[in-house]
Amino acid sequence: MTSYPNLSAFLKDGAHLLKMGPVALIFAEDDVELDATIRHHLGVGFLHTIVFAMPDFTIADDVADKIIRVSYNILTATALEIAVNSVMKATGDIWIYYCFNAEFLFYPFNEHRSVGEMIAFNIQERRATILTYVVDIYTGDLWQHTNAVCIEDAHLDKTGYYALARKDRWNNDLDRQLNFFGGLRWRFEEHIPAPRRRIDRVSIFRNKPGLVFQPDHTFNDPEYNTYACPWHNNLTAAVCSFRTAKALKRNPGSTFAIDTFKWHNSAPFEWHSQQLLDLGLMEPGQWF
Repeated sequence: MTSYPNLSAFLKDGAHLLKMGPVALIFAEDDVELDATIRHHLGVGFLHTIVFAMPDFTIADDVADKIIRVSYNILTATALEIAVNSVMKATGDIWIYYCFNAEFLFYPFNEHRSVGEMIAFNIQERRATILTYVVDIYTGDLWQHTNAVCIEDAHLDKTGYYALARKDRWNNDLDRQLNFFGGLRWRFEEHIPAPRRRIDRVSIFRNKPGLVFQPDHTFNDPEYNTYACPWHNNLTAAVCSFRTAKALKRNPGSTFAIDTFKWHNSAPFEWHSQQLLDLGLMEPGQWF
């Protein structure tokens, strides 16, 4: 395993390793399913996987030698945008993906097509981004799995997703930009601050000079924030995430108010792209 004691050391001595992509940036808020997160993203074919984690987080031997590890505290207020923007400035024309631990990227046909193949198709579509929806997954039994995480007993919401027009400062609709909502952030919105209720992320994007990643998971280039090009629908992907469920059970203000995350529209998560396609939680666009 290649490791660096802090972000500055990585940018100084390790950024030259990232001249080719796609690159996955995994930010560890804790060590819950960190190894599983790394294995999943190694499996879909990222050329480099950089894990930002506290020094006391243990990473399994079978994946440790396949990653670049950077000691980093992601829990400070601006840690995510600092790290992502720093990597962007230190690299060139490469594709970058970011997620947190206990999050898993799914895209159309990912069981037999690599993330590089998806990006190659997206380039043919003249798109520099792939919009992803953060699909909340959660255990079916909070009494047995008190942190809300269980890969073998994961569930997701089948319905309850919707979109609203994104507005500019003058309250005009922005072109091909929508705010997406649903999942646990919608069902338990009284426990979620309003700015954090969206489930859309531009998780996969092509880096370029002057591009800035913003605190609300958007970019300073409006085209990067669009869900499709002007002439047809584009491919989208999903980040299946235990993160919201973990936070709701960790937060003292919500944990005692929630006995279960299951409701009549819950379904077992099958860990397969076809289920997400069937539910309309991502789409292949013109990719077959």
